Amino acid sequence: MQQLLPVAIRSVLEKPARYAITRLCFFFNAICAKTVDVSKLDKLEEDVVVTLCLLEKYFPPSFFDIMVHLVVHLVREVRLCGPVYFRWMYPFERYMKVLKGYVPNRTRPEGCIAERYIAEEAVEFCTQHLSDVSTVGVPSSQKMGVSKPLSGCTVSVVDQDLLNQAHLYVLENTEEVLPYIEQHMIHIKTAYPKFRKRTKWLQDKHNSTFIQWLRFKVQSELEEDNNGVSENLRWLAAGPNMAVPLYRSYLIKGIKFNIKAQDDVQTTQNSGVYLLAQTMQVASAKDKNPILSNMGFYGVIQEIWDLDYQKFTIPVFRCDWIDSSGLVVDELGFTLVDLSKIGHRNDQFVLASQVKQIFFVDDPMHRGWSVVLSMPNREYNDVIGDEVLGDVIIECEPFTRGMPNVDTFDELVGELGGQNIRGGCEDIWIE
Repeated sequence: MQQLLPVAIRSVLEKPARYAITRLCFFFNAICAKTVDVSKLDKLEEDVVVTLCLLEKYFPPSFFDIMVHLVVHLVREVRLCGPVYFRWMYPFERYMKVLKGYVPNRTRPEGCIAERYIAEEAVEFCTQHLSDVSTVGVPSSQKMGVSKPLSGCTVSVVDQDLLNQAHLYVLENTEEVLPYIEQHMIHIKTAYPKFRKRTKWLQDKHNSTFIQWLRFKVQSELEEDNNGVSENLRWLAAGPNMAVPLYRSYLIKGIKFNIKAQDDVQTTQNSGVYLLAQTMQVASAKDKNPILSNMGFYGVIQEIWDLDYQKFTIPVFRCDWIDSSGLVVDELGFTLVDLSKIGHRNDQFVLASQVKQIFFVDDPMHRGWSVVLSMPNREYNDVIGDEVLGDVIIECEPFTRGMPNVDTFDELVGELGGQNIRGGCEDIWIE
């Protein structure tokens, strides 16, 4: 209901009824989040009241029982008791299904449940005294290992241009290398004074010459003073091994990532990624003064590399990034992408630790387009911030982007609203 139902009904029902149901889905998506912004609860409560009024306009009276009415009180419960996942009944109802599975003899259900439950408790107690045995029914957290490969390792000699592209991205995202990047930009501006105001030309020149310049720079510093260069910086400047291990699956901070070829033979999808990065944006192809700003990128993992720097390895993803022409946001806040429009060919790589996992669902309304969805963090104690793709920032969680304003809802619906309003009732104005 929180994720897939708003997508599934995009091509069915009239727009008024569809928007009303979508508003209800957005409400539950916000109310069930693992992090709650208390300052937004008043607005959330006002919106759910209007949402129920809209449902009353487009659905028959038999739809409204006590369960639908109780939705009004959910925001007040959150304000008084905290997030719903600490106290809602769904886990207990699911556990009742487990207990019902303990009953092979229907004439003695209580005895069957008690016997099986005691046996499970005894086994769980025994596992506490055994080594390398996990607790019954409780999966171990995958966040114990920061990153590790899972399957499908092949060692291949990759193309030199692609290797340089991946190596350059690693260098530009390493804190120890940042001072050398500034020195190199000053060096370029001094060597080419005519182009010192052309930002794009300077950046292209930096990308093509920085790797070799850094290697010679670090070598000269090592000859002068060996203590001034750290061991990590020395191996980074030397560059990665030409023989690169390629993996089909990789585990990063408890999240499993697959390459696209692996997803094609499975029923699950783990190859979609999202990156919020600072990049240069231009107004047109002739714009010589681009500006730096944050921009979201959506892509599909094609290859998983484990760059070998002799003393350590760094996992990177080679992705097909969606071009800006294949990215739109509709009036409800859904992000739509055209996976066939690939761009950013000269910047395909990203650090595995920087991306957040997303999922692409075929849009039933527009053929060839996909709706971007994200899943909330599985552990409530995860750090939530501006760069976390969980309950907060991503475009594929429409409520957090801003659902249709109550005052402008009728403008979105248009003239169809009057045709779908249920008749036979009088309007009641509520102050």
